[in-house]
Amino acid sequence: MHGRAAALGAGTVLNALATETGSAFGLDVETRATVELDPNSDGVDGEIAEDPEAETALIERCVELATERWGDGEGGTVRTESDVPLAAGLKSSSAAANATVLATCDALGATVSGAHGETEEGMGADLDRLEACRLGVQAARETGVAVTGAFDDATASMLGGLTVTDNAADELLDRGSVEWDVLVWTPPERSYSADADLDRCRNVAPMADLVADLALEGRYAEAMSVNGLAFSAALGFSPDPAVEAMPHVSGVSLSGTGPSVVAVADPGDPEADLDRVRELWSERSGTVRSTTTRNDGARIIAE
Repeated sequence: MHGRAAALGAGTVLNALATETGSAFGLDVETRATVELDPNSDGVDGEIAEDPEAETALIERCVELATERWGDGEGGTVRTESDVPLAAGLKSSSAAANATVLATCDALGATVSGAHGETEEGMGADLDRLEACRLGVQAARETGVAVTGAFDDATASMLGGLTVTDNAADELLDRGSVEWDVLVWTPPERSYSADADLDRCRNVAPMADLVADLALEGRYAEAMSVNGLAFSAALGFSPDPAVEAMPHVSGVSLSGTGPSVVAVADPGDPEADLDRVRELWSERSGTVRSTTTRNDGARIIAE
């Protein structure tokens, strides 16, 4: 009973902490999970390759919930390895949860619609990717990893493309495709979503409503720039990296609860120049990396 799967990291268009409406988009960085199930085991042991001392409750709970739902409560092991830096605002937890749920489904022999790279839903599979996604969100809530459950992050990671969600109802409001070049600056410090100051985030709810309106109109890049300024202030991060990038990008935002800042360039934007932003951000401490958006979402890894 062996399964492997991968899910995407993601960037933020709208942080859901103010109003529970959120929006995120899939990035071409992955977290991979390997699950080994044992019908004779009644527990789950987890391991995170990049940090053996890291908390593994989320991925262990994902296996437990998946085997309770689609199996016979099997125990076993789960191991994740990732291109997504931990606690950097790039949705590492959502990616780990999605990859773990899909890998568990693979180990159980359950097929998942679109999990081999297709974007279509309702393919006659045992379950669809939104159902699997909601299971990971449930695990995130139960283990205290995400305040809202992060359904926006989870859907972008699982489905790919850009999603807008109601995190209170775990409802997908909209999904679109984006073809952006992306630049990510990640400073050395780390930030955990569960530690965010919710009261300060709720203070910027009027700006969050504006961002949601822009996103639902398809003005994604503009939306993320407004989000970046509002939530940098609410979460106590300097807006300087985003402000210096703004003349050269289609959109730029603090991602999640930080500390990463993500800039995007739409191919149709003649003013976009990520090379210039790289020059500026490279003068700061931390890591600057280039990637792209992805519209295909999570996948089971055939072996």
